Amino acid sequence: DVVETMRGERFVMMTSVSPSGKLESHPMVPQQVTDDADVWFFIGLQGEQAQQLRQNPSANLAFAEAGSWLSVAGTVEFVDDRSKIDELWSDSVEAWFDGGKSDPNLGLIRFNGESAQFWGSRGGKLAMLSSIAKSKITGERPSGTSGTVEL
Repeated sequence: DVVETMRGERFVMMTSVSPSGKLESHPMVPQQVTDDADVWFFIGLQGEQAQQLRQNPSANLAFAEAGSWLSVAGTVEFVDDRSKIDELWSDSVEAWFDGGKSDPNLGLIRFNGESAQFWGSRGGKLAMLSSIAKSKITGERPSGTSGTVEL
């Protein structure tokens, strides 16, 4: 399940588009993943990534775990919601924003997932390694699945 995989990852890579059209990725920490595959993040409003997302809200999230990979395409929306900041706030977030919840650099974004692609093998890393070893012996391609789903 796409949402379960998204919820299982502590860190993701968010790819955005620079003004010159170059793809740039940044590590992010999801604060919340909704049942609709939307993801909430805190972001530094004065950073390059925030500037890029304001100019072009198209983004991609990359999730990786042993033996499987998930790529979720969507758009980012900047949200000004003090109650949502309060709901998602934690000590680990405070380490990034010196002024706490009142830090003028503190921003909140919602990634709206539109489609997802999955590649992987059931059974995790061990199953994937076994499948690769078997393919070297038999000459057959390793087993695995892939698929695309609209969110």
